[in-house]
Amino acid sequence: MATYEKLMEQAEELRRQAESVRQQEIQAIVMEIREKIRQFGITAKDLGFSTAAGSRGANKAGTVRYRGPNGEIWKGKGRRPEWLNQAISAGRNKSDFAV
Repeated sequence: MATYEKLMEQAEELRRQAESVRQQEIQAIVMEIREKIRQFGITAKDLGFSTAAGSRGANKAGTVRYRGPNGEIWKGKGRRPEWLNQAISAGRNKSDFAV
């Protein structure tokens, strides 16, 4: 009969083997995808990726409406940032940071 410790060692070895096989499969898939991209001349734009440097949607949600004391920004949408919560707790108004 196997002990708990022995079974745990076997399970860990299986996890290592599974990860190794996973990495090998990923490499094969990536190579296949790269070949298809080359074969069909697919571009980043075709796949919906931006090609312009720095255009990762930094300002897509709108313009900056608030600027914090250390240059932090908030567009006024979503959860209020911690720097603004702290400032309000310290007696400041949200309008103090309006741009």
